[in-house]
Amino acid sequence: MLLDDVDPHALIGDKAYDADSLLDTLAQRDIAAVIPPKANRKTPRTCDFALYCERNLVERFFNKLKHFRAVATRYDKRDDNYLAGVKLASIRIWMRFNESMA
Repeated sequence: MLLDDVDPHALIGDKAYDADSLLDTLAQRDIAAVIPPKANRKTPRTCDFALYCERNLVERFFNKLKHFRAVATRYDKRDDNYLAGVKLASIRIWMRFNESMA
């Protein structure tokens, strides 16, 4: 599973991730599931919607990252070169953000 190598405090996801198998796996690993329940769930769960709002920041960052053509189309064949491009684009986004805050 993709989450086997990481140890987050919480997993923020949309309603598509509201599956009992995933929620059980997260509960076993003491990871808080910040996933709103589906409308058809028989027993509704609670969700920390204040923390769920942080998901919007991540979505907006990926949108900005896709504006860099080399990242969006993945021209690089090697993983390490692609990761370097993502890091470089992330630094440029961060620098633009800091300029606008000054």
